[in-house]
Amino acid sequence: MRLFVSVDLPDDLAEPVADLQSEFSEASGLNFTDPEQAHVTLKFLGEVDEDRVPDLERELEAAVSDADVDSFRVRYGGLGVFWSLEYISVVWLGVEEGGAELTRLHEAIESRTTAMGFDAEDHDFTPHVTLARMEHAGGKELVQKLVTEREPTVGETTVESVRLTESTLTDEGPVYSTVAAFSLE
Repeated sequence: MRLFVSVDLPDDLAEPVADLQSEFSEASGLNFTDPEQAHVTLKFLGEVDEDRVPDLERELEAAVSDADVDSFRVRYGGLGVFWSLEYISVVWLGVEEGGAELTRLHEAIESRTTAMGFDAEDHDFTPHVTLARMEHAGGKELVQKLVTEREPTVGETTVESVRLTESTLTDEGPVYSTVAAFSLE
């Protein structure tokens, strides 16, 4: 099973995310994510044997408890890229409010999952929603212009749970399904 841990954007933010993505439509080389599957990845786990899932679920429930985060508001806005404006691999929507709580959840999940033997992250955690991946640099100048000049606010929501998600890769793109959800209450 190909798994990750996420906080999902609600359905009512799919259209504003799609509208923001459309601003990049003239930038060649971008492969856009499905706005209806928009999420903040707290931890990418990769391929996981199905028999490990019950232990993983217990550890994730404990991690959410360890983080000691009650439901909280997140405002999604601002733009950024990985890894730099010169070498763009990902275009993302940022988090204007709620980043501290997302970081606390990430750190608790990171601690519990690395103790289980999952790979540690090799970079600092930046809460974000992936809008597109850059396959080639054809549209790099337009992406650079939009990222440096635009400060969009997409919307806000209350985060009440974290979910363990399975990603099944298909010819039409990844299909996500919830394996387990962990309430912040």
